[in-house]
Amino acid sequence: MADNKEKIAEALKSWNEKTQKVLAKNPERKAQFETLSEIPINRLYTPLDIEHIDYLEEIGFPGQYPFVRGVQNTMHRGRLWTMRQYAGFGSAEDTNKRFRYLLEQGQTGLSVAFDLPTQIGYDSDHPLSVGEVGKVGVAIDSVRDMAVLFDQIPLDQVSTSMTINSPAAVITAMYLALADKSNISFDKLRGTIQNDVLKEYIARGTYIFPPHIALRITTNIIEYCAKNMPQWNSISISGYHMREAGCTATQEVAFTLANGITYVQSVINAGLKVDEFAPRLSFFFSAHLDFFEEIAKYRAARRLWAKIMKERFKAQDPRSWMLRYHVQTAGCSLTAQQPLLNILRTGFEALSAVLGGCQSLHTNSYDEALALPSEQAVQIALRTQQIIAYEIGVTETVDPLGGSYYVEYLTDKIESDAEQYIKKIDEMGGMVTAIESGYVQQEIAHSAYEYQKKVESKERIVVGMNKFQIKEPPPTGLLKVDMSVGERQAEKLKVLRAERDNQAVLRCLEDVKRAAKDEKENLMPPILEAVKAEATLGEICDALREVFGEYVGGTSY
Repeated sequence: MADNKEKIAEALKSWNEKTQKVLAKNPERKAQFETLSEIPINRLYTPLDIEHIDYLEEIGFPGQYPFVRGVQNTMHRGRLWTMRQYAGFGSAEDTNKRFRYLLEQGQTGLSVAFDLPTQIGYDSDHPLSVGEVGKVGVAIDSVRDMAVLFDQIPLDQVSTSMTINSPAAVITAMYLALADKSNISFDKLRGTIQNDVLKEYIARGTYIFPPHIALRITTNIIEYCAKNMPQWNSISISGYHMREAGCTATQEVAFTLANGITYVQSVINAGLKVDEFAPRLSFFFSAHLDFFEEIAKYRAARRLWAKIMKERFKAQDPRSWMLRYHVQTAGCSLTAQQPLLNILRTGFEALSAVLGGCQSLHTNSYDEALALPSEQAVQIALRTQQIIAYEIGVTETVDPLGGSYYVEYLTDKIESDAEQYIKKIDEMGGMVTAIESGYVQQEIAHSAYEYQKKVESKERIVVGMNKFQIKEPPPTGLLKVDMSVGERQAEKLKVLRAERDNQAVLRCLEDVKRAAKDEKENLMPPILEAVKAEATLGEICDALREVFGEYVGGTSY
């Protein structure tokens, strides 16, 4: 081996000398090549770049620690990823129609987008909801809306993902109440509740309560699901939204896993053993445009999380070491200019997610930079996944890019750089402190600024936007949400409040407030009872606001 190493080094030296002569006549396109994470890219990678890597210890085999090559032995040869198109707009009736259309087209899982009022715990008739009802997702005010949303969709036969965070306990309770009414036991339910509040303070802003309170509610949900919903992913720890805000691939891994560390420690502090809940933790990543970096990112995240769970938290169950994750192609990579080009961007991003070993995938629609996706755009997005799955051969062998000198080098580099971030966050006192100090937000803002400078200087080319522009007619055929959705939702709420037992609702809301005041009590049972009594999402969140206050711009009041 040593002799071979010397031969490679000698041959590489000779190649470099010849290449320099070529460069004297034909210079490369630019002086410095780098990934989107600003990792310098060498002209060539050889076995010398990964000679320090111990294959058996640091790469290994699929389905075995440290899971670099995948969490299952046969990966997509045995079972394809769940094709889960993110959908939701207007009323529950509108979204139910879209869900059923997607299932007819071959989608294998549902993924619910909620409107902004729902995401921040307001009913559709709240003054702050005006103009936002049903715009960026479906409006869900009560368990009645949830019943309409899943009309003719058997909950024990589909896997449902719900992208909701601050009011995650209420939405989970509505789903459970609907299952209970349909005589479906909770242990039959499969799916995921996002329930990742920490990234809301970092990247999205749809928080309600102070961070330490939000962490308690998230912990309550994880604990409740671990005891009652064995097939349910009680959290989807999300790097996607931080990536949309402008972080790099390395930061996405680091900050996502740092959030994961915080959640795991919080649940352990609540009294659960790590192996009682860790197998049902899930993650959510972006698939961006730097093809090889994205593949390496997923591989690095799997290895790093496996090490964290085994070494830091002493998990014994191999399922606790596995990083299982959903991927969504990068919304921030889509352009309003020449939107059909987004079909290609999404296809390449989806391919990187599959080659990286995802368990679930959403492909963005080409018109999403302009509006909510149309049916045609959604169908093309789904067909993109199906072509990758059935036509181009990338699912026929496990981790086909494993062993690539470049991919293995990038995997190692991303893991190492992410570890340094996590170490710094630990030294600061953990992720909550890092968020409250603004450190994480500042790191992301800096990365976003640097990327934007490169786009504006054309150091980074975005086809159709800063180069290869054309004159385009105004877009047509875009989906528009009728403003009357808000009026119809308000009318539904008026009927609900007239028909329900309002005294029972008040008693349930008092129980929610009582439980909120007791730090040792799990909030899920009283919230479930309130939902069954037909208390609205806004009423339950207001009861919690009364006890916990709201978090606004770094303060609570």
